[in-house]
Amino acid sequence: MEAWKSHVRAALIHRDCLQKDPFSGLFTKVSRLEEMLSLHMGVWEDLEMDRIQSPNTNGVLQCPVEEKNPLKLYLQLKEEEHVRKKLTQKVSDLTSDLYLKEAELQYCHSQVSRYRTEAVLLARGACCLKDELSEYEYKLECRSKQLATLQSEQRKLREELVLVRQEKEELLERWLEEKREEAERINKHNAALEKWNSYAGRLNRRLYSGPRRQTRPTTNSRVIQRDSADEPSTKQD
Repeated sequence: MEAWKSHVRAALIHRDCLQKDPFSGLFTKVSRLEEMLSLHMGVWEDLEMDRIQSPNTNGVLQCPVEEKNPLKLYLQLKEEEHVRKKLTQKVSDLTSDLYLKEAELQYCHSQVSRYRTEAVLLARGACCLKDELSEYEYKLECRSKQLATLQSEQRKLREELVLVRQEKEELLERWLEEKREEAERINKHNAALEKWNSYAGRLNRRLYSGPRRQTRPTTNSRVIQRDSADEPSTKQD
C-alpha cells in the first residue's frame, strides 16, 4: 500500500474511534429505556382500563398527589416482574445451553475414549511393526552378509576361471606348437623318404641299365637294393 493511502486509512480509523467512543454505551441504554418505556406504557394502559371499568373514588388515579407512591410501587413491581421474566428466560436459556454443553461434553468424552482406544490399538500395532521391522533388519543384515560372502566367492571363482582360461590357452598354444613341430618333422621325414626313394629308383635304373654279362652285379644290385631299402628305415628311426 502506498504511503498516502495508509495515512488516509489511519486518519479514518482514528475519526471513527473518536466518533464511536462517546456513543459506545448509548445503544444499550437506549434499548433498555425503550424497553422500560414500553413496560410503563403497558402498565399505564392497564391502569386506564381498570379506571374505565371501575370509575370510583378509590381508584389509583383519584388519589391525591401525596398518595401517588402506590403507583410508583406498582411500576417498580412491574419492572421487577419484567426483570424476573428476563432473568427466568435467561436462566432457561443458560440451562438449555448448559444441557447442550453437557451433551457436547459427553460426546467429547466418548470421542476421547474412542480416540484413546484407537491410540492404544495403534500403539500396539506400532510395537508389532517395530518388532517386525527389527526382525526384517536382522534378516536383511544376514542376507547382506551372505551376499558379501557370495560376492567374495564369486570374485575368487572368477579369478580362478581367468587363471584356468590362461592355462587352457597356454596348453592349447603348446599343443598347437607341438602339433606344428610334429607336422614339420613328418614333412621333413616324408621329404627325406621321397628323396631316398627317388635316389634308390635312380640307382635301380642305373643297375638294371648296365651290361648283363657280369653275374656278380646281380648280387650287388640286390645288396644295394636292400641297403637302399634299409636306409630310409634307419633314417626314420
